[in-house]
Amino acid sequence: MPLSVAVIQHASDLDPAHNRVALSELTPPGADLVVFPEAAARDFGSPGSDVSEYAEDVNGPFGTTLSAVAAERGTTLLAGMFERSPDPERPFNTLLMRGAARATYRKIHLYDSFGYRESDRLVGGDWEPVVVELGGLRLGLMTCYDLRFPELARDLVAAGADALVVPAAWVAGERKVDHWRTLVRARAIENVCYVVAAAQPAPRYTGHSMIVDPLGDVLAEAGDGEEGITATLDPEVVASARETNPSLANRRR
Repeated sequence: MPLSVAVIQHASDLDPAHNRVALSELTPPGADLVVFPEAAARDFGSPGSDVSEYAEDVNGPFGTTLSAVAAERGTTLLAGMFERSPDPERPFNTLLMRGAARATYRKIHLYDSFGYRESDRLVGGDWEPVVVELGGLRLGLMTCYDLRFPELARDLVAAGADALVVPAAWVAGERKVDHWRTLVRARAIENVCYVVAAAQPAPRYTGHSMIVDPLGDVLAEAGDGEEGITATLDPEVVASARETNPSLANRRR
């Protein structure tokens, strides 16, 4: 059964209350899955900022609002938040899915790259690939910097994923849009799966949210500003693509 997906390219605010209101205001009607970016509950703030005071339990104010909006709209929402961890000074960077399907994914690869040190302020999750079924399609969850690690994407597909869903706050900079677009398409092509990638907009982040099909064709792409994009994901398209390009079946490892 095809799954209608909406990606919301929206800049999260430094005020968590503002972001909770935005969940309701920006969730469109008619989509089976609505994907918000990483850190949708509260932006990271200036580089290196302490975000621990904004960490919540998964059933805290943000998670409760996410569930309520999903129930009210009859859809499933996926969005990023900071979740309390055993280290009170370093939360998890967590994705919450609420609605017709429920899942929690803690970002594994922290952004210690391009001059940033996300691990100074956040704790990485354990290597536990998260795949959740929604409307007959199996979705593998990743966050932002995870996109640069093909082994995680492959483990998700090995666990049954038909699509990879990647909320992100992909920091802007030289080559960064090109890296983002290339990696999103590469993960789709090499894993013969859909990739749904939701980014925060410019100027701090790159924008260019994308939905890519299992043969690497771009079904929808945003610009660098605030906007939404939509597409339909069809498990039969995945099956057909994997018949046309049986690279997963041809693996010799």
